[in-house]
Amino acid sequence: MATFAVLAVAGFAAAYVGPLAASTSSAQAAELDPVSLYATSIHDAQQYLAASGRSVVDLGRDDLTYTVSVTPKPATTSTPVLTAASGTPAPGRWSPPFVAPDPGSAQAIAYEMVAARGWSDGEFACLVALWNKESGWRVNAYNASSGAYGIPQALPGGKMASAGADWSTNPATQISWGLGYIEGRYGTPCGAWNHSQAKGWY
Repeated sequence: MATFAVLAVAGFAAAYVGPLAASTSSAQAAELDPVSLYATSIHDAQQYLAASGRSVVDLGRDDLTYTVSVTPKPATTSTPVLTAASGTPAPGRWSPPFVAPDPGSAQAIAYEMVAARGWSDGEFACLVALWNKESGWRVNAYNASSGAYGIPQALPGGKMASAGADWSTNPATQISWGLGYIEGRYGTPCGAWNHSQAKGWY
């Protein structure tokens, strides 16, 4: 009986393990065939190059010549300089941030006038930066060397009389005149700011 059991186990092993080992070794040989693997890799590389619109080159290894396809860099273009009426600060220059003005201040008056002209908060930010530089938003700011006066630094200050007789003391009158000057000469506050940054004056 023991002899029969040993023969049965040996027969089972021969019937199942032998064909399995043979199929595994042949599959491994097919997978690891260097010629087939290389040919498949070359085919895949050429298909990729063709699909990406690049020229297909011979990647044969017999002559040891290999070509690398490099996508060219796009042509550089110069950054356009914004015009005075563009409504935004010029590229490469500091862009003033918008800060809500204190109620009742000269800046609050200016904010209402800027909005009434249809200009954006960005334009108001440029105006704040411009007149901070010119006068610190002081209604009585006076430049002794040039004679410029007021929040917008009108030169001479008497020009602002066209906006009102109280031009020397009323911030609303000065601001109204200043916005009219900016619109007529530079288009927008950011246009005036860009000019001031480039030339030192507006």
